[in-house]
Amino acid sequence: MKNVFFIATLLCLLGSEMVSAQSTRKEREQAWREARAKRRAEAKALESIQDSIAFIKAVKAIEEGNWVLEADNMTFRNGLTRFVSNNTNYVAVHNGEGTVQTAFNNFVYSPNGLGGITVEGSTSAGKIGRDKEGNVYYNFSISGAGISATLNLSLTGGTNEASIYICPNFNGNTLTMNGYLYPYEEATIFEGTTSW
Repeated sequence: MKNVFFIATLLCLLGSEMVSAQSTRKEREQAWREARAKRRAEAKALESIQDSIAFIKAVKAIEEGNWVLEADNMTFRNGLTRFVSNNTNYVAVHNGEGTVQTAFNNFVYSPNGLGGITVEGSTSAGKIGRDKEGNVYYNFSISGAGISATLNLSLTGGTNEASIYICPNFNGNTLTMNGYLYPYEEATIFEGTTSW
């Protein structure tokens, strides 16, 4: 009888230890989930603050007329999209002058030495507008020996993500550059030889 009582007591103790171990494990997993959710929320809040600062700097750069849109990809008039290097594919406006540069690795024709073209000209006074969502729009033109085009810039509200639609005045070879807009001083661009 003592053996049965001893075995029953031992089983009860082992069972309670297993229940205790399971609850401890569940508590650890719950604490880990809560800590992960907190880290994600903090990272998202930090990213939101950084995007807001980048947006404010981008709007100020547009207003001052000293900015660069570094393109990550381009969409041509036929709908073809190419991913490109952002330091050699850009639109820049600085002190009343505008530059449009493209550079592709596999183009044989390369007046700028980078696989594309670099054209410069004077910029016209543009018009800045905003919509209800906080997006900023800026329309202007660039005229020079190698370019005469109307450009429409769209800056996404709350971030420095932007796109620019380039419409040449004398042909239909439109181009859209998508990327990020920075103040001219913060840009990391490399300019090739001016084509014209």
